[in-house]
Amino acid sequence: MIRPRTMKRVIGWREWVALPELGIDRIKPKIDTGARSASLHASEVVRYSRRGKDFVRFRVHPLQRDARMAVEARAEVIAYRRIRSSSGHAEVRPVIRTELELMGERWPIELTLANRIEMGFRMLLGREALSGRFLVDPSRSFCAGREPVRSARSPSKSRLP
Repeated sequence: MIRPRTMKRVIGWREWVALPELGIDRIKPKIDTGARSASLHASEVVRYSRRGKDFVRFRVHPLQRDARMAVEARAEVIAYRRIRSSSGHAEVRPVIRTELELMGERWPIELTLANRIEMGFRMLLGREALSGRFLVDPSRSFCAGREPVRSARSPSKSRLP
């Protein structure tokens, strides 16, 4: 079936994605159109400054129930935002900008770094990160496939200091 250019592709309530600038080849976020922002589980977050800019260094365990696999990443902090969780708890979180890869497309998104250890998913993709790109079918999963397909150009680590 040929679809017109104006038609959006469909994704499910969970998909495999990549965050290539952070060195994360695959992570399974929950797609949550009720959430405005995107959030990534980060541990051992260390804030530091370099040349007058704020940065964070952190660890990500991208696979649920696998504490052995860890990716160390670093990124520039673009903001600090007060975020209120669905339970009503508010906290100030660092916000970074990085590229997300899904269904062969790559685009920049903003991610808050948070402790999501008690949550079922290591990452949450809210509506701002997906706006205008996809339709979400909550009855489906893994519309992009069971494993993410990586593009030929994918850096393994962040190039930030």
